[in-house]
Amino acid sequence: MNSPLPKFAQRGEAKHPTQNVDLHRSDGVISLPVVEKRVDHTPEVHDHKKHAQRTPLEQILRDQETVDPKHLLDAITMHARQDCSLGEILLAQKWITPQNLIVAEETRWACRHIDPTTLPPDPRLVSELGADFCLKHDILPWRKLGENTVVLTCNPEQFQQIKQDLPAKFGTVTMALSSRSIMMDALLAMNQNALMIAAETCVPDAESCRRWEGGLFGWRTAVLTICFALVGYAFPSFVFAALLFWAIITLACFTGLKVAAAWAQYRHHTAQAAQDPLIRRKNSPIRLPRVSILVPLFREAQVAEKLIQRLSRLQYPRELLEICLIAEADDITTRDAIAKATLPHWIRPVVVPAGELRTKPRALNFAMDFSTGSIVGVYDAEDKPDPDQIHKIVRRFDDRAPEVVCLQGVLDYYNARTNWLSRCFTIEYATWFRVVLPGIMRLGFAIPLGGTTLFFRREALEKLGRWDAHNVTEDADLGIRLARHGYRAEIVETVTREEANCRVLPWIKQRSRWLKGFAATWAVHMRDPVLLWRQLGPKKFLGFQIMFFCTLSQFALAPLLWSFWLVPLGVGHPLNAILPDSIFFGIAALFLITEILTMGVAVFSVSAKEHRHLRWWVPTLPLYFPLGALASYKGLWELAVSPFYWDKTSHGHFPPSETQTKSK
Repeated sequence: MNSPLPKFAQRGEAKHPTQNVDLHRSDGVISLPVVEKRVDHTPEVHDHKKHAQRTPLEQILRDQETVDPKHLLDAITMHARQDCSLGEILLAQKWITPQNLIVAEETRWACRHIDPTTLPPDPRLVSELGADFCLKHDILPWRKLGENTVVLTCNPEQFQQIKQDLPAKFGTVTMALSSRSIMMDALLAMNQNALMIAAETCVPDAESCRRWEGGLFGWRTAVLTICFALVGYAFPSFVFAALLFWAIITLACFTGLKVAAAWAQYRHHTAQAAQDPLIRRKNSPIRLPRVSILVPLFREAQVAEKLIQRLSRLQYPRELLEICLIAEADDITTRDAIAKATLPHWIRPVVVPAGELRTKPRALNFAMDFSTGSIVGVYDAEDKPDPDQIHKIVRRFDDRAPEVVCLQGVLDYYNARTNWLSRCFTIEYATWFRVVLPGIMRLGFAIPLGGTTLFFRREALEKLGRWDAHNVTEDADLGIRLARHGYRAEIVETVTREEANCRVLPWIKQRSRWLKGFAATWAVHMRDPVLLWRQLGPKKFLGFQIMFFCTLSQFALAPLLWSFWLVPLGVGHPLNAILPDSIFFGIAALFLITEILTMGVAVFSVSAKEHRHLRWWVPTLPLYFPLGALASYKGLWELAVSPFYWDKTSHGHFPPSETQTKSK
């Protein structure tokens, strides 16, 4: 019954007596006054076995004549194929008023709705259970009435089962009704600090980077760096050659993986999907699940209202869709923008308490406690998803075996034509999301996830500990943790369009955060390489090294490779004096071949009609990647001095309406 009901009815709206408290011991149902601020009466116990078989809600609604019969029949039909209550459907379709639904529910369960924000619960009872238990089971212990403990719930159908897990000191447990949103507001008011700490420590210590002082970038790295610098000062040619040799090895490995992924993607076609052994069933009717979308916002005054408009295009039943707009408590700009917007009932704000740590994964962890969907998704502030995206996700989850617990959509950009940087950024993302990620998925490697258009089976995400609140690339880290625990992620051919970061300094800041997170993720998972090898297996372990360590090496050592461009210009190369010509030119040829292969994969990635105009910009990519080298140095420095700092990327500078017109 997770109905998004408003604050409970005022005196006179629900026509029930308010003089006494009628308690029914047998099934834990209680009838309570709605508006009295004090309840001093000793409960009167009745035998309530006659209520064991309850009148269906639809029958009560017919008797009360508060819903049009045709609408009620439609709602019953929808309820048969949707994972939500009949009341939620009626409210979402505006076929019943919240007040009339409250009266019907009170009639069915012979108890009243209580607003815990007006009649506050006893905090001692809440502490007995813990905030996490209350959130998990959608309950809130309210008050002691004599020997009886009144517990609020928004799921009365499950209340009998939950009662068995309550402490014996609660005595006789009785039930009252409340809406989930109001219960959670009251719970948050009493347990803000506990929930905030839980959001920061969801992931076990062994798999989190919050204990960074003992990591690879501590004093050991400082000592090694100093020693390496001394060796480099004494033997510069030797050090240069060693670093260049490593850069060439990592270049060959990463290019080989990229080409293999492109070939796997090229060979893929729709007929292969039908033969996939992970497919459980196809073309069968499914019961649509509840989907919760988490949208973290920070300093997003320019995009808040437009975001709501874009998310309103999603074609999924509103009674099954829940979107949480997540804002930091001290981010007044974003909170004001959300407050000024007109939010439909299926979009609601979630405010994250202020703390020293301020990261996107911390906000996601906190907000997830206040969501209800069995599927949990993540969007960014500037996202514009395909309208049918949720339906595709739901169908794919239903088709796949249980070990597929994450689906990653394709990211694209709606402002690709803004300038040269946006064009190169779009080419890079098309290569990654349309070729490399789908290809390595089909090759059987673990997928480093993107930060948006991610969807999870809630149960598996909870078992993994959600996101690492201290990792600034929580998405890539979560992709590896999924693989370590035997789960799978897949790429789904549904597109979300974003705003390309096409200003130089913001681009460097964003990329430095990504590379810093890649370095932290690699270091955390390599704390115990033997365990990682056993959990991933040789193939995925090798892929992890290529996608993370080789990527970092490529960005950091790229200037050494670019030195080979001096040769065609007639400038001497530093290795000419210490390497035979045959080896030197062999290395140079390898460098040129990898450049050609990289451009070939990029051309393949933008060969579709939508991005075909970008093919002519692919040869300019060698001028684009030097920015990544600068970002890598910034990211590695921050990893040493400020590992948890989240360098925010601002959005809303290039709205989609401007560029879509140009594209057409």
